[in-house]
Order: sequence, then structure tokens, then C-alpha cells
Amino acid sequence: MSDIFNEVDEEVRREQLKRLWERYGTFLIALCILVVAGVGAWRGYQWWEAKQAAQSGAAFEQAVSLAQAGKHQDAEAAFAKLATDGTAGYRVLARFRQAAELAPTDSKAAVSAYDQISADKNAGQAIQDLAAVRAGFLLVDSAPYSEIRTRLEPLTAVDRTFRHSAREILALAAWKSGDLAAARQWTDLIITDPQTPSGTRSRAEVLSELISAASSKG
Repeated sequence: MSDIFNEVDEEVRREQLKRLWERYGTFLIALCILVVAGVGAWRGYQWWEAKQAAQSGAAFEQAVSLAQAGKHQDAEAAFAKLATDGTAGYRVLARFRQAAELAPTDSKAAVSAYDQISADKNAGQAIQDLAAVRAGFLLVDSAPYSEIRTRLEPLTAVDRTFRHSAREILALAAWKSGDLAAARQWTDLIITDPQTPSGTRSRAEVLSELISAASSKG
């Protein structure tokens, strides 16, 4: 008797599955096709992305080789092209290297290139700050202290990655401009900060002694 009930139950289940398939089978097939197509598209995108990154990496290495060979004009052009056509990470690296290649021959253009990176919010705060520090370093011998301060003082906060470099450039800029009080302010901040790198601290201590000597003469 139980076998009869089991056969009936099985037949009912088959009928239910048949009705479900007739109702939703097309949608299930379409869903499977979409899943397969989606996976294929994602795999294709990953392959394309890896290929683009490899091409950008090769182009970057070639540009670096040109720079090392002293072919700075060719290197600058290669980095400029990569800064436009490369993948995201290499575009940022190329922009930095392009500015660095410009620095020995056209510091004004190099500063402008660093300023563009510093103003690019898509680059990220640390990258922006590094570009601002590089620009400040190029300007320290020519720009007034007031300009260097406007550029770099925001970078000296305790939560900024390149605060130690920014403070050191500000101290040097103040010293060169003859503003001993400002130079003392920055050297003291560098020396008293326990997180200051040893090299930066040593240079600040030397500058502090020079400030003290100049103050005593005054």
C-alpha cells in the first residue's frame, strides 16, 4: 500500500516540476547564459587589464632606461606619453618622472608639473603631498618664504605623511630669507618631534646651531 502512495507522490512531484519548468524554464536558461557570459566577460577584462599593465610596465622601464642613458629629452617625452596612455598606477609614476626629468633644465615647468599632481584629488592625499614637497624643494632657493609657507604649512600637520620633509624645507626657506624666528620655530618642531627621522633631525640640529650663531651676532 505504501508503494502506491510513494508512486502517487512521485507522480505529483513530476507534474509539479513539469509545470515549473514550463513556466520558468526559459528564464532559467536565460539566467544560465547570462552567468556564463558574465564570467567570460570578467575573465576577458582581467586578461585585457593584465595586458595593458604589462605594456605600461614595459614602456615605463624603457623610459627609465632613456633617463639613465642621459637621453633626458627622449625620456621626458616617453614619460609624458605614458602619463596619458598608461594604466592608472603607471600614469602617476610617469607624471612624477616627467617632472623629475624637467627639473634640471626647466625648473619652472617641473614645478608646474608637480603642482598639477598636487591639485589632482584623484591621485590621493599622500601622492598630492609628495608632489607639493617636490615642488617646494625646487622653489626653496628662489621663491620667498611666504610662498613656501603657503604651499607647505598645511602639510606639516601630525597626520600628514610627508610632514617631516615639509618642515625641513620650511626651516631652510626661512633661514635663506633671513627670518630667524621662523627658522627657529621649524627647527625646534623637527628636533622635538620623536617621530622625526634621524637624518632630518641631524640636519635640523646643524641649522639650529647656525641660527643660534646668527642670532648672537645680531
